[in-house]
Amino acid sequence: MDLRPITETYSVAPQLEPSDMPALAQAGVSTVICNRPDAENPPALQAAQMQAAAEAAGIAFVFNPIIGGGMTMDNVEEQADAIAGADGPVVAYCASGNRSSIVWALTRAGRMPTDEILAATRAAGYNLDGVRPQIEALAEQSKG
Repeated sequence: MDLRPITETYSVAPQLEPSDMPALAQAGVSTVICNRPDAENPPALQAAQMQAAAEAAGIAFVFNPIIGGGMTMDNVEEQADAIAGADGPVVAYCASGNRSSIVWALTRAGRMPTDEILAATRAAGYNLDGVRPQIEALAEQSKG
């Protein structure tokens, strides 16, 4: 398991496995968000299996699949809601952690300076400079 903290309460990871859930629970994680569509995974790693393992470990599970290159505002809003509704630290995962970092960055648009958002993801190993225009456009929309 390769957790990459973006903030004190939000980390991203490449694909998790059901066997990771007890360790996440022991580490205090309250919510796991799956950003990986089932079509990308074998049955053992699909959302239903991951959810069952998370819930057995006492962790809330949110399935918010993001198709590569096809993120929607519904994805951003669902991620924001899941983060806001969590009772503790959140771990979001996809294939590499990149989609989970991008969707987090978009949830923070207008709530944090863009440079701070990009610095946080860069520190976790995700250079999202190419997403700056989208972050800034969302930040402008949130002002209106």
